[in-house]
Amino acid sequence: LDVRTITMGISLLDCCASDGKTLCNNIYDKITKYGEHLVETGEAISREYGVPIINKRVSVTPISLVAGASDLTSYVDIARTLDKAAKEIGINFIGGFSALVQKGYTESDKILIDSIPEALAVTERVCASVNIGTSRNGLNMDAVKKMGEIIVETAERTKDNECIGCAKLVVFCNAP
Repeated sequence: LDVRTITMGISLLDCCASDGKTLCNNIYDKITKYGEHLVETGEAISREYGVPIINKRVSVTPISLVAGASDLTSYVDIARTLDKAAKEIGINFIGGFSALVQKGYTESDKILIDSIPEALAVTERVCASVNIGTSRNGLNMDAVKKMGEIIVETAERTKDNECIGCAKLVVFCNAP
């Protein structure tokens, strides 16, 4: 018996900035401040109950929402910032390099999606996701096509590392 993952959710909405460097600094500072005790808390719980906790994870506000007001034309630097913060606090994964495009694309969604292959190739702990549909809205077929292309490009960019980028990418419907 084990606990597969514990996850801390961190809202990054108050990190928004028009300057990309400021945005990345705000994101790093918030994650490292709020997540600094996650691993030790997980280990303490594991010891207290005698049940191993395999992964410690942070999930953040979808980056396409946080970065939309920034001057960035690629979100790879944000992915690097997320990865750096994840390493600093000692977690296994950080999720939230994400977009919600079930109702259509914003410019920020397009930038994030185009950044996914490189972002997953240059980071170790960052996980990405794109919600392409809902029961209510149906499927965004443009997003279905685009994400097929993104999956292939991500596999190509990480082919020397067992295509690990694709294992850190989720395309789904009905975001929770």
